[in-house]
Formats: sequence, C-alpha cells, structure tokens
Amino acid sequence: MDPSISNTSATKPRMRIREVFPKIMIGRHPTGPLNSITDVPGVLVHTESLRRPNGDGVHAINTGVTTILPRKNWFDRSCYAGIFSFNGSGELTGSHWIEETGLLRSPIIITNSFSVGACYNGVYQYAVREHADEKGLVDWFLTPVIAETYDGHLNHIGGMAVTPDMVVRGIDSASADRVPEGCTGGGTGMTCSGYKAGTGSASRVIKGVDGEIYTVAALVQSNFGKDWDLKFGGVPIGRIFMDPEKRKIHEANLESPELQHRPKTTGPQKDGSIIIVIATDAPLNPTQLKRLAKRGATGVARVGGWGSNQSGDIFLAFSTAADIIGDQDMNWNPVVDHQPHLVDNSINAVFECAADCVEESIYNSICMAETTVGPEGRTVDAIDLDKLRTTLEKWYCTE
Repeated sequence: MDPSISNTSATKPRMRIREVFPKIMIGRHPTGPLNSITDVPGVLVHTESLRRPNGDGVHAINTGVTTILPRKNWFDRSCYAGIFSFNGSGELTGSHWIEETGLLRSPIIITNSFSVGACYNGVYQYAVREHADEKGLVDWFLTPVIAETYDGHLNHIGGMAVTPDMVVRGIDSASADRVPEGCTGGGTGMTCSGYKAGTGSASRVIKGVDGEIYTVAALVQSNFGKDWDLKFGGVPIGRIFMDPEKRKIHEANLESPELQHRPKTTGPQKDGSIIIVIATDAPLNPTQLKRLAKRGATGVARVGGWGSNQSGDIFLAFSTAADIIGDQDMNWNPVVDHQPHLVDNSINAVFECAADCVEESIYNSICMAETTVGPEGRTVDAIDLDKLRTTLEKWYCTE
C-alpha cells in the first residue's frame, strides 16, 4: 500500500498504455504476467508518496521514495551489475563501487534531488538495525545506491519532506506486486515532455536455445524532455497535441537560424532527468550488464528524449542469476568463482527487450499519472487518454 494524501481529482481512471491502445506495437516479445519489474523472480519493490496540497501558508509537497530490492537477502548476497551515464547531470551514489567491482549489494532507492542524503541514511539505519552486533557495533562495508531526479516545479523540494524512515519502511514492505505507476514513490512530482509523469515499469519474456525462460524488465522515474519531441509508438503526439499558436511559432523557429525567439513554456523550465533500472534473471556478467544499461538510451530516444545538457540520464542494470556472497573474510590466495554467463553472440534478444521495456515504462509513467498542483498553484496536466487513443487509432493501420 502506498500511503499518500492526494491533491488530485481524476474524473476518469488512469490506464496503462496497453489498456489505452491495445494495438500499439512495442517490440515483438511477450510481456511477463504483471508487465512489471517484479516479474523478475526475487525482485521486490515498494513506493511511498507524499502528496500534500497548499494550505495554511505551507507549500505543496509532491514527492516520495521508490525502493527496489534486487533480492530479499541483498545484504548477504550480491548481484552482478553495470551502470551507464547517458548524460551525467544527476546522481547515483554507489556508482564508483559498481564500476570497480561489478557488484550490487544495496537496495536501489529513487527519490528527488534534495533527498539523496535522507535516503542514504535510511539504508544505513535499516542495515544497522538488522546487522549490528549485540553491542550495536558494525564492522561491515556498505555503499548505498541512491538515484535522484528533480521535482522542484511541483514539489516544495526545499522542504526536505523525505525522511530516512521512509526508506526503512520501503525495505521492510517491498513486495512482488505490480509496481504502482504514475504519481507514485520518487516519481510523485515528476513530469515528462510537458505532461505529468513519474514512475513506470514493464517486462518482457524470452526463451533460450535450451528452453530456459528469461525475464527482462525495467522501472523508470521519467522526468525529461520537451513537449514537441514526445512520441508514442512513433506518432508525434507532442506536436499534434501542442497548442496551435505555440506549434506555429515553434515550426517557424525551426526554419530560422536564430532560435532566440522560441516561446517560453508554461510548464517546467528544467528539461529534467530519467533514472532507469533494468533487471533480469538472465546470467550476465558485469561487462554485459553495462552494455545492457546502455540500451536504455534507445528506449528514451523512441519517446523523444535526446539527453539535453541539464538532463541526468543515468541507467543501472543488474542480474539476479549469480548468487555472490556479499561480505566475507579476506583471502590472500586466489579463489575461482565459476559464474556462467550468456555468450555475447546470443545476447541480442536481451538488448532488444531492454529497449522495449524502457520505452513502454515511460509510456506507462505518463498514462498512469494524474494532473498535479504544486507550489504557488503550478499545475502540470495529465495527458488526455481519450485524445491519445483517438490519435493513435488514426495513425495506426487497421487490419
């Protein structure tokens, strides 16, 4: 359950992209049962949202925390992982250790830019509670993995509403249920290409040569892009939905060598960022996982993102296939660890699924989000799902 106080009044229920327009084509592989990152066996997720309207002179709060556990016993058993920075105007703590070792031994926490410290402390508070010795002392090494995107347009970000105990609750309560999408968790105050967005997820299932079934899935916190770039299934929804006067001026600017007259948007001024977490149970080594993380950029590009200067586009991929002892006594003599991994020449379907999952996750983050009011009455509207459905119908060929 996502404890939150809503300041939105949705007149119609929000729906995922496949409910809005079932004929949309997003790759060729089937989804998992939930079409969510929790389709990867062992992966658990929890979201907690803070949604408080303006009142009594207090600025609106729209923010939260998303907690991803790569496995329940993450403290004792590491996963292989890899990271990729498409554009680095953002933060992913613990990234240096992942780069150094290829190991993930932490929950993955996603929140807003000003709450990284609180979430970092929250992971430690949980670990100390569970793993300190009988005297309350610790002698282990742990680097929490915290990612952020900026929600200052719709959230009183300086209010520092996120607290460490939210992370502790998230770790305690993480489940294998479908991830709540839209205005949830760390994505509560986020926007994408001029529309309200936030958290989204999707999954794909593929079969190996010997009949093994592998799941590839993604969770995104989408907070990037401009309205004129937005595409759904290749359809230029952003430009079609744009106010006619704004579109006319924008198109004139595209033909002009001087773009200084481009109109200012009434929406968020910062291009924003996106955090992408890709999970799989396919056996991949750290180098392969770094390559997998890079494929997140393909999914972003399909929706219209191109990595602007101020956009923090940071991607992490991990595999649950390897079960690696987390913290152990140092052994000065070499020890062989026989961990299998896919042959590189057979990895294309995994790459393909990662791109497809990221694309669909972003769509879900937009379609599931509700119109939200932030400080000083700033409002970002949810995308009109009826209009989206009608427009996609016109563009897609019918059989």
